[in-house]
Amino acid sequence: MVSDHLYYQRRAMQEQVAARNALTDEARERRLALAQMFREKLAALNA
Repeated sequence: MVSDHLYYQRRAMQEQVAARNALTDEARERRLALAQMFREKLAALNA
């Protein structure tokens, strides 16, 4: 089973790549918001 730490790290990276490849500004913003959410969850685990 993948740890929460690895999951949040992987998902943040996936969303960052998806944002870079997004076709619209709206999609890019949504993906960046998701990436930020996963980074915040990761930071909370590390605190």
